[in-house]
Amino acid sequence: MAVATLTTLPAARVEPPARKPLPAGLPREWYITHNRRLKAMRLAIALLDSGVYHPAAADDATIHAVAARIGVHPPSPTTCRLVRTLIYTG
Repeated sequence: MAVATLTTLPAARVEPPARKPLPAGLPREWYITHNRRLKAMRLAIALLDSGVYHPAAADDATIHAVAARIGVHPPSPTTCRLVRTLIYTG
């Protein structure tokens, strides 16, 4: 009688998509807004993964704690508002 063995393989490392350079010649505000949105999306995804599904539960202290946990610089109050907006609409 043959016995099947279950082997656990390590999780495959998923490479992030290749980054393209940002377009040149745009106003500085465009770059600031673009990077703010990317940071807010990273924080919103981390909050959703940790079980925060409602904007009221995502106060500034919670967002700052998640930022520290995922290795992102502390967000500004504007970025925190954007994170709550993304959680609400997402």
